[in-house]
Amino acid sequence: MTTTTASTNPLPLHIAGKKITSDSTQDIIYPYDGSTIDSVCLASPQHIDQAIEQAQASLVHTKKLAPYQKWDILRNIMQWIQDQHEEFSQLLARENGKTISESRVEIDRTINTFRIAAAAAEQEMWESFDLGISQAWVWRHAIVSSFPIGVVAGIVPFNFPMNLAAHKIAPAIATWCPIIIKPASATPLTMLKLADIVATSGLPAWAFSVVPCSREVWQQLVEDDRIALLSFTWSPHVGWKMKAQSNKKKVVLELGWNAAVIIDKNIIDRDHLIKRCITGAYYQAGQVCISVQRILVHQDIRDEFVQKFLQAIDAMVIWDPLDPKTDMWGMIDKKNADRILERIDEALEAWATCLAWNKRLSDTLLAPTLLENVPMDCNVVAEEAFGPVAVLDTFATLQEAIDKVNDSVFGLQVGVFSDNIQDIRHIFEESVVWWVIHNDVPSFRVDSMPYGWVKDSGLWREGIRYAMDDMQEKKVLVVDTRR
Repeated sequence: MTTTTASTNPLPLHIAGKKITSDSTQDIIYPYDGSTIDSVCLASPQHIDQAIEQAQASLVHTKKLAPYQKWDILRNIMQWIQDQHEEFSQLLARENGKTISESRVEIDRTINTFRIAAAAAEQEMWESFDLGISQAWVWRHAIVSSFPIGVVAGIVPFNFPMNLAAHKIAPAIATWCPIIIKPASATPLTMLKLADIVATSGLPAWAFSVVPCSREVWQQLVEDDRIALLSFTWSPHVGWKMKAQSNKKKVVLELGWNAAVIIDKNIIDRDHLIKRCITGAYYQAGQVCISVQRILVHQDIRDEFVQKFLQAIDAMVIWDPLDPKTDMWGMIDKKNADRILERIDEALEAWATCLAWNKRLSDTLLAPTLLENVPMDCNVVAEEAFGPVAVLDTFATLQEAIDKVNDSVFGLQVGVFSDNIQDIRHIFEESVVWWVIHNDVPSFRVDSMPYGWVKDSGLWREGIRYAMDDMQEKKVLVVDTRR
């Protein structure tokens, strides 16, 4: 929403190394109390065109730089985020509403993401092989080298505004691709702060821009043919529509799903699984694409699980997000809180059972909710909830649990608590997901691992090395070794 703000100095856009103001501005609101933190300038179509033009021009320079220069740039960014760790954490907690503990973890992960990319950037991506598979070609040798694909546009969601942006920025730098970042409307402040760091890191100025803007304006990034790769993390409904509108450019989509966890009766450490399921379901108020949304528990241990799970919910500290003891705060805004309540009400009207809470504590704060007996066609099961609500279901056989996991248009990660390695193998082979996480929740992610999806959950892959592959084109040189 464009507003006239109380601030006389809204934060400027960062376009190709320059700070640029605009007449259109937006207030950034602290979800905890509704106060205005700051205001930012919003980009116009002309600003987007300028960013693309400058990024495209920078390719002439960036593709000639050496691997050690990438390493220096990424290490500089990593170190300077570390030096301002607490400043970033406090700013992130205020613009996002996540707890300060969650914010500090995200900044740690952001630093690690740049560290991983720095290590990858030291190695030039090339291979060679002998073509002498017959006497006629015995003198021929092939060299396969990688080149930057071109200008990259990254569209980042509000839930991890630093680390999910880093998963686009770091591999772009590591492959010498100029990148334009469009941060989420609600959470641009940490990315604008990061832009100040990138500007002094040694990266050619034209190769990086941060452009907060409206959806109508960032549509230009989708349709402009000068963008070679579009990397989008957020809604399936928006993502697949963008893919259809993107012309010939490569599109990477990370769109989430209604993540499930399977809990078998043979699991021994049940205190651990309760702790992890609570964290997986209500971390960041459930606003995580791999949040624990569906809990599939063996029918023989259902009562024990519910008792311990509800006790754990009652023990949660729901308070000021800047208090280190706080376990959970609320949604990004009232609109999203309303959406979750509508989905809960839909389930209750379909005769679902509410086992825990279902209370609204403020405009943006919903209490952790656990539902049971929810029909499969209810949105809180069939779609991605993206809020502090989990749905309990039971199964009698392992195959029944697998079938319930697969009964979804999405496919990303599934967590499995089981002490039977043969069952783990069976779930791995039969479940239609990208990752199976043993003895943990589907919310598990380490920034060095490849991150992927099937079905409606997305397209292509993330994770630094995989993202670098997406951001490069391979070319082959065939050499006559007799010369």
